Amino acid sequence: MEALKGVRILDMTHVQAGPTCSQLLAWMGADVIKFEPPQGDATRGQLRDIANADSLYFTMLNCNKRSITVNMKNPAGKKVFIDLVKRCDILMENFGPGVLDRFGFTWDKIHEINPKIVMGSIKGFGSSGPYSDFKAYENVAQAMGGAMSTTGVPEGPPFVTGAQIGDSGTGLHLAIGLLAALHQANRTGQGQYVEVAMMDGVMNLCRVKWRDHQRLEHGGLSEYSVPTHAGMGETPRAGNDSGGGQLGNAIQCKPGGPNDFIYIVVQEAVWNALAQSIGPSLGLPELASDPRFATIADRRKNQSQMWDLITRFAANHTKREFMMILNPLNVPCGPIMSTQDLAQDEHVRGREMYVELDHPQRGKWWNVGMPIKLSASPAIIKRSPTLGEHNDEILQQVLGYGPAEMAQVKEAGALSLPPKK
Repeated sequence: MEALKGVRILDMTHVQAGPTCSQLLAWMGADVIKFEPPQGDATRGQLRDIANADSLYFTMLNCNKRSITVNMKNPAGKKVFIDLVKRCDILMENFGPGVLDRFGFTWDKIHEINPKIVMGSIKGFGSSGPYSDFKAYENVAQAMGGAMSTTGVPEGPPFVTGAQIGDSGTGLHLAIGLLAALHQANRTGQGQYVEVAMMDGVMNLCRVKWRDHQRLEHGGLSEYSVPTHAGMGETPRAGNDSGGGQLGNAIQCKPGGPNDFIYIVVQEAVWNALAQSIGPSLGLPELASDPRFATIADRRKNQSQMWDLITRFAANHTKREFMMILNPLNVPCGPIMSTQDLAQDEHVRGREMYVELDHPQRGKWWNVGMPIKLSASPAIIKRSPTLGEHNDEILQQVLGYGPAEMAQVKEAGALSLPPKK
């Protein structure tokens, strides 16, 4: 049995943050009704790689959903919306500030229509505070949530991370909040409003940087390769430093391409074995007892020299060859995996984290799989819906409309744009 079977979600979200959340819940068995304007989610046509087909931007975020098109500017369309609200457990939206309110559907109104419904909202900066009316996108959230200022090298500009922590990260936060609120609604009969701001989500994902921010009040950060001191204020950028109690860094391997690196964490417990393994080929058979690296404090103080030696050794090995040397020594490590590496990786395929699907418009394509593995409720990933594919099905099966009422709704323009004059 699917874990969320019987839960119905009215998904009014678009682009990435909200659809990430609703797709995850759909993979867990929720019936997600993607509620779109007649022209469709804007991402259906964004970054399109195949003419007249839904873009990968859309298909990779909207699997396992049903699509209905509704014109919210039409009275009959608003009635369809109200009827769906009455029959859903969760309503999700990520419109700009005040958009749903202007349609006449504040949270109070939604709650009045269905007292048990849980409403989830994603905003750039939340519904309160001086930034509440500002617009946000992925990189804006990374900038204002603290991620960019701590990513990159000290002498260079701040960088965004390739991981979509502003959008997809916020969607994951919302999923947790919605499930908690749904659990409470099932106990009390009363739904509630769940809000996640992108800026807030990024701050939460940067919590170790807040740890270091406060440590800097009392002294320098010995594990950082860049100079730090008490009272310096902001957590600095520190390149590929591990950011933890153990030293870590990305080491270039042969043949020296842009992704020919391996990330290595030199734990205190593994230094002797590592030094004994690489020392002889470097002409340093006594490396394990070298006073520059004898203790973790010594290695922190002289970490640039330590990394230089490891890099000299790595120059003779590919990243996977070096991984095979390090793993038997229990040295935590991992090659820098490019998208091409991951697309062809047997571990990834074996865990169904890159799955092939078939789409009526675009044919075969690949999607990232379900990252949460439920032993009794494995996810079955299905393709995303075409625009309005389930209009009749939802009107009939969910709302219980008969043929006459369905025809009347369509004739009234509830599901389509008004004709051009």
